[in-house]
Amino acid sequence: MKPNKREVEILVLSDLHLGTYGCKAEQLLNYLNGIEPKQLILNGDIIDIWRFKKNYWPKSHMKVIKYFTSLLSKGIPIYYITGNHDEMMRKFTGLCMGNLHIKNQLVLELNGDKAWFFHGDAFDVSMQHAKWIAKLGALGYDLLILLNWVVNFFWEHILGQKKVSLSKKIKDSVKKAVKYLNDFEVTAAEMALANQYDYVVCGHVHRPEIKSIFTERGEVNYLNSGDWVENMTALEYNDKKWSLYNHNEAACANTDAKEEDIKIPDSQEIFNNLLKELTFVA
Repeated sequence: MKPNKREVEILVLSDLHLGTYGCKAEQLLNYLNGIEPKQLILNGDIIDIWRFKKNYWPKSHMKVIKYFTSLLSKGIPIYYITGNHDEMMRKFTGLCMGNLHIKNQLVLELNGDKAWFFHGDAFDVSMQHAKWIAKLGALGYDLLILLNWVVNFFWEHILGQKKVSLSKKIKDSVKKAVKYLNDFEVTAAEMALANQYDYVVCGHVHRPEIKSIFTERGEVNYLNSGDWVENMTALEYNDKKWSLYNHNEAACANTDAKEEDIKIPDSQEIFNNLLKELTFVA
């Protein structure tokens, strides 16, 4: 291990959404280049196949993929757990190619405890009953991220204020959104307890978390790795305990994305994409 790199026994990443305008690939690379993971778990929505466009694949997004392949070449195991935005990968569930393992879920024994890893879209009602609603929601989320970028550009460079996350503010303020997130966590905890797991590790809802959840069945440790669109967070396991890395809070250099890697489409392109998506989901 290089002396300037920090060793991480298990690294959990989810909801990178590579291939979308909102993905913070440069910040992710900044983080990855400073650590040395011994095991990597990609917990779903890594490449956003729903939102993927041939004309948008920045160099930084390809560098993330190359980083993952470099780990494989070093003999470091990678578990790719499928999510809803990369559900096409579910056709290859059970496939093992060298150190790459594609799974729908994963159970690991850590210091005598069982940890259950899965993306979490199975608990999403819109995914189960009306996928077109989920895809329409994903489109709206993507457009909100674009709007957020424009707002923050003026907010930070012209007004000299700190960046804001519109999507996070909406999630934190809308009661139904808060209830959905809380219900998601409780459901995940109940499922984990029913299967006698000590930890349940999810993604999907883009809310980083480490906490104990108490239900009628008992207590379970709930963890969520967050995302690299809004929160820029990851889960790390070291010395028999979990911690949550937050790139916004970490004292890392070069955290701002490079201008040449950011492509903001014009209003006509956004409108055309919206029409295509509405036609697809109808």
